[in-house]
Amino acid sequence: MTFPYKLVATDLDGTLLREDGTVSPRTREALAAVTAAGAAHIVVTGRAAPWTRHILDDLGYDGLAVCGQGAQVYHAGEHRLLTSLTLDRQLAGLALSKIEAELGPLALAVSRDGLDGQVLTGPGYRVKDEPVPAVFADDPAELWTAPLNKVYIQHPELDDDALAAAARRAVGSLVDIVMAGPGVVELLPLGLSKATGLSLAARRLGVKAADTVAFGDMPNDIPMFGWARHGVAMANAHDELKAVADEVTASNEDDGIALVLEELLRTGTAH
Repeated sequence: MTFPYKLVATDLDGTLLREDGTVSPRTREALAAVTAAGAAHIVVTGRAAPWTRHILDDLGYDGLAVCGQGAQVYHAGEHRLLTSLTLDRQLAGLALSKIEAELGPLALAVSRDGLDGQVLTGPGYRVKDEPVPAVFADDPAELWTAPLNKVYIQHPELDDDALAAAARRAVGSLVDIVMAGPGVVELLPLGLSKATGLSLAARRLGVKAADTVAFGDMPNDIPMFGWARHGVAMANAHDELKAVADEVTASNEDDGIALVLEELLRTGTAH
């Protein structure tokens, strides 16, 4: 079997992972067939490395992973960070003050840098049920006492899309704002995206954008689709991502990734 791409980049949540946090046997088999045909599979996720490593270990994944919206290149086989970019905390504080001046008080959480970096939540921040427990900081000042990869924001009334759009308007070019999933709006270092992290990892693998097919489901995957030759949105994807996708496949619950990979293996022709 021939496979027309050298790199398959997949988001995790809502894309590779089903709602129960597992990868289907069919998708595992398709990815195994792709790697047997000579392509590399790389995970590109908004999750920081501590929130990703257990998933990769369960998959038996030992390659590179792009974590933290591109901030971290993580070697899963060696359990170590190869690169890690942090958010300037003074700049983040200034951006937050500008957003709050427009929208009123926000609830905050932060992702600390490093392979064992914790997620700290401030007063009022609602946490989804995640495998890596968040640590509550009753003193908001504690959120800022160690290097960070990102800051999470929540608003008492605005939904994710409205909050992300309003925050983007308020901060100008101080930081980047992304909507990464339900209830997940993030402040990132300016210019950082999944595309920047993926390009770094691809360079280490000796692979180019023109050799890459990418799968995703959220607006934070838009830069990755812009970088890769072919971007595939899941049926459950956000409308903003579907609008820029080259193709829409079935949902993460219905083996959307496997359907595309199986077709590419069968035809041997890039889209």
